[in-house]
Amino acid sequence: MHHLFLTLLSALLTNAAATQEFIYAEAPFPSAHASTIVELRNGDLLSAWFGGSAEGKPDVAIWSSRRSAGKWSAPIELVREPNIACYNPVFFHSADGKLWLYYKFGPHPSSWSAGRRFSTDDGATWSSVEHLPAGVYGPIRAKPLVLANGTIVSGTSVESYLSWAAWIERSTDNGNTWARIGPIVAPPNPSATGTYGIIQPSVVFLKTGTLRLYARSTEQIAKICVADSTDAGLHWSAVHTLDLPNPNSGLDAVALRDGRVVLIFNNTTNGRTPLNLAVSTDGEHFRIFQTLESDPGEYSYPSMIQARNGDLYTTYTWNRKRIRFAHIPLADVPAN
Repeated sequence: MHHLFLTLLSALLTNAAATQEFIYAEAPFPSAHASTIVELRNGDLLSAWFGGSAEGKPDVAIWSSRRSAGKWSAPIELVREPNIACYNPVFFHSADGKLWLYYKFGPHPSSWSAGRRFSTDDGATWSSVEHLPAGVYGPIRAKPLVLANGTIVSGTSVESYLSWAAWIERSTDNGNTWARIGPIVAPPNPSATGTYGIIQPSVVFLKTGTLRLYARSTEQIAKICVADSTDAGLHWSAVHTLDLPNPNSGLDAVALRDGRVVLIFNNTTNGRTPLNLAVSTDGEHFRIFQTLESDPGEYSYPSMIQARNGDLYTTYTWNRKRIRFAHIPLADVPAN
């Protein structure tokens, strides 16, 4: 009944307040997915995604576009691994000012490795690619949380045969070394069949001082899952579910500077439409306030940030063909 109410409420809301646009009109690839977005020091925006003939194909590379003076540049190639697919780029700034790009590469998420490169001039030039040691992935899909003291708390996960689990990779030296914390696992369900678990956590800082992760779950769970840390990410509570659906699809979360939490997710238990925004004053109970996409299709893998001006910027997959950008003014986010 509650899910039905949320669905009906979502259908009544419009996307008139959001400014939406495609990042590119034409590109040298037919398929695109898994975008990331970051605000640069001069106020420009930078987005990246993986693009190629289809997910997992050896021609899939990491592509990027910059939004300057209200316009997106033509896509440029940032990373291409020889004869193997790339996946899930993530941009973020570390406390030392470097702009990082983390990504994955391999034949499949169950057997991929991670790579990274950095820029000291906000993407004008880039370092050479560095391949990370086996078992270290960096942020798996959503941006990491960088604490006030510079500690990076990065949500990651492992997709093994029949078992998925979330982890935290934590760095106190701007990513030079990492401590791996976990696993953070879904509530046990002995009757579950097939692949079971949670992946792709998005980590935020709650106004109580607690860290909270929001994770994607498999169909047997079908709810957004959360866990908390009261010691800056060193230890995590047991996982519990929110009263929000998850159709085994990526999500993202932002803790606003005023303490509210905004989620972007698919408000359904099946498929990847609609794509919705919800707000909470406590990080636990959410109100849907906007629907970005509701047509049949796939609108998925969102990335969201709060800009310096307070507004929200998000990018997401549009039918596996394009990457779409939306600007949500802070004034349009309800107080509760």
